[in-house]
Amino acid sequence: MKILGMGVPELLIILAVVLLIFGPKHLPKLGAAVGSTVKNLREGLGSDKKIEEAEDEIIEMEEEEELEEAPAKKTVKATTTKKVAAKKAVVAD
Repeated sequence: MKILGMGVPELLIILAVVLLIFGPKHLPKLGAAVGSTVKNLREGLGSDKKIEEAEDEIIEMEEEEELEEAPAKKTVKATTTKKVAAKKAVVAD
């Protein structure tokens, strides 16, 4: 059985060295620290997807707003053009 390219004897030697360095009292703290680090790493990698989805939603909303505003702008231009023509007619008289 191989884990990360190492067999069982190699893993046991590494475990014994870690036990000698940190001692049995500090192993639970070390395990908790490693576990929280892995959890934060996974959340960090997953948050990129959430950010991309949020950006896509914002872009879609902006495009929808532009499409809704487009006819309104044409109406404003037509009304403005009529007002300008009426002012020119008044000034010309």
